[in-house]
Amino acid sequence: MWCKDKGQIAVVLLLCFLCDAFAQPKGRKLIAKQQKPAVLQYVEPRAGAPQTVTAQCTDREVIVTISPDLLGIQKPVQPSDLSMGGCGVTSPAGAQPFVIEAPLQGCGSTVEMLGALIVYTFTLDYNPSLIDGLPIVRTNPAVVQIECQYDRLHNVSSNALNPTWVPYTSTISAEDILGFSLVIMSSDWSGTSPSNTFFLGDLINLQASVDNTNHEPLRVFVDSCVATPGSNASAPAYTFIGNNGCFLDRKLTGSNSQFVFPRVDQSVMQFQLDAFRFYGLTTSSIFITCHLKVTLASANADPLNKDCSYDSALSQWISVDGDNAVCSCCDTSCANPPPFRRGSGAPKHRPRRASEVSAPAGWQETISVGPLFLEQVSPLSSSQSLSGQQDEASPGSQFHYDILGAVVGVLAVSCVAVLFFAYRKAKGIANTKQ
Repeated sequence: MWCKDKGQIAVVLLLCFLCDAFAQPKGRKLIAKQQKPAVLQYVEPRAGAPQTVTAQCTDREVIVTISPDLLGIQKPVQPSDLSMGGCGVTSPAGAQPFVIEAPLQGCGSTVEMLGALIVYTFTLDYNPSLIDGLPIVRTNPAVVQIECQYDRLHNVSSNALNPTWVPYTSTISAEDILGFSLVIMSSDWSGTSPSNTFFLGDLINLQASVDNTNHEPLRVFVDSCVATPGSNASAPAYTFIGNNGCFLDRKLTGSNSQFVFPRVDQSVMQFQLDAFRFYGLTTSSIFITCHLKVTLASANADPLNKDCSYDSALSQWISVDGDNAVCSCCDTSCANPPPFRRGSGAPKHRPRRASEVSAPAGWQETISVGPLFLEQVSPLSSSQSLSGQQDEASPGSQFHYDILGAVVGVLAVSCVAVLFFAYRKAKGIANTKQ
């Protein structure tokens, strides 16, 4: 009897196991137990549009559901106009709403770690196609950013990581591309200039820099700068910095143009250009194109990597970085300079010159800025000049007014005298007749 009961119990347990196994969801339904809503952001939303996009994040993919009335304006969108990182709608043709299923590490996703979270970001794009047979559209493009956020459950290491710089002479990564910039600065260097209009006599402040984040400290040089009246390289053109970092304008024209030193940072080079205009041209605009390059901040400057200003008072070239010997070629050619010495006290084991290490293409760039508009005289100078002219003209005008008043006065007195004399004569004749 006990065995029989024991066998029945086993059969019941087996049936319960099988029922539980068949009732267990499979595939995506199993993952659905772990689904959580995604974070959505309308990058280009329509004001007042309802929530027409929803998304669920699983441990393998994101499932995006899109309403045909995506923009909420009663204009249904076409599924062929929807894409997410190159992935299109995956739901069957004619099915609504539209569905896009994308793997977490596909369809243009990006991943980043934010504190205790791992965030996968997708971009849903809607680009309307032309209405059949007509060159028009009636909806605007839309962009929706979708984020799937997951808790970080494990740390790779509990110890801090100390970065180790790869020597410059070692193999340069293909991603070793630097961010150069050239901007027009305000008169006090506190920020970018609020205006691109200057007057003859002004000093135009320019700042070249390089973003050396995640790099060993770098030093930026302004290798050359050319000014042109247009954005292209058409004539006329004026090279005011050349010969590998020599500020030629000051020596050629006696201007106040110069590099600013000391540097505010090794990755920054500030310089001032005395404003000018191109002769004989009706346009007052100029564009400035500069070739920038960098070396290691630890490397010494040399004739090929330098920034030098001309000191008119001393009649010599001055290096921003302190060693004036590197500027000795500015009056000749720095492309093939003769050997130069830093003095008998120079150490035998010196740091290598920057030119002794071949810089990769990513460590130099040509950048343009403009247009800058140059005026001949500032409004303040014009008003002062006009006021002066008026002041100078005032004494002359007053003199003319005095002469005119005197003439009128003499004429008036003469007329009164003539009339009085005529009156007396006519009265005398009348008395004689009586």
